[in-house]
Amino acid sequence: MAPIIQIQNVHKYFINQIHALRGINLDIEQGEVVVIIGPSGSGKSTLLRCINRLETFDHGDIIVDNLPTETQEQICTLRTEIGMVFQSFNLFPHLSVMDNIMLAQKVIRKRHRKEAEERAMAMLTKVGIPEKANSMPAQLSGGQQQRVAIARALVMDPKIMLFDEPTSALDPEMIQEVLDVMLKLAQEGMTMVVVSHEIGFARAAADRAILMDEGQIIEDAAPDVLFNNPTNPRTIAFLEKVLH
Repeated sequence: MAPIIQIQNVHKYFINQIHALRGINLDIEQGEVVVIIGPSGSGKSTLLRCINRLETFDHGDIIVDNLPTETQEQICTLRTEIGMVFQSFNLFPHLSVMDNIMLAQKVIRKRHRKEAEERAMAMLTKVGIPEKANSMPAQLSGGQQQRVAIARALVMDPKIMLFDEPTSALDPEMIQEVLDVMLKLAQEGMTMVVVSHEIGFARAAADRAILMDEGQIIEDAAPDVLFNNPTNPRTIAFLEKVLH
């Protein structure tokens, strides 16, 4: 079987001539968990956004689950197969938790209200906050809001989950509750690409850890190898800063 994500010589320039991605090549297998680390501005989030076409890229190819992406309709189809969780929770503040999770189900998956409600409640139970179904986002902690965002993505039955620094906006005591949900997803076999500085999560959940810097993949290895015995001097220098 072909990898579920194939990234081939991808380059991305921003309008001010910043070369954000410089020839990225990366295959991700179905069921694999890949954690991407690196300094700010290294291209991690840009790469993630290119996978589901939230960003266009200038050269190369990204093939996801062999789906074509030549038209806007095909790109929309691609996005229905990919769940994405951002640093900010992006919940609709005027909708209850339940309605936030039901909305895309009804609009995109065309599910009837009863089915959408049942699936929403099942996902809220999965992320550990079924009692918050009727709450408004403003009544939730940051960790609870992020778990709602994860439930909202999961309820669409994605084949792939992308996480863009999902804990960086959280207070320290709330980080673990989100990481626990992500760890459970990894253990269940969800294909995941995670941009994060949470080294503990990478050690516990990742099949591979990748260091990016200046738009390039500097090192790609099993977590134990990358964190304990890196070979690239840039990796060693970065880890000295984040591990000490």
